[in-house]
Amino acid sequence: MDISGWRKKIDDVDRKLAALLNERASAVVEIGRLKRNTNLPIYEPDREREVIANVQQSNKGPLAARDLARIYERIMDVMRSIQKHEIVPEDSPASHETEIDSQFED
Repeated sequence: MDISGWRKKIDDVDRKLAALLNERASAVVEIGRLKRNTNLPIYEPDREREVIANVQQSNKGPLAARDLARIYERIMDVMRSIQKHEIVPEDSPASHETEIDSQFED
């Protein structure tokens, strides 16, 4: 396969990843609602370690375990932010946007 073919493959994988990340985010929203209703904390370091261990155990490479952990740390950081928005009452003041936030419209 030439570079164009590999790039098309990457584009296809990226679309699938985006769909899976959105599916994960939907589950995170529901967990956020449950946490809000039961007064559970958003940040649960033991659970995050469990998630990373789980993906590392199923890792067949070529990503190194530490690289996979770094990717998942970032994913969970974003998902935690989603939960914070779910748990914060709607009449609370909005959080401050970051520079990257201002580049995207939701």
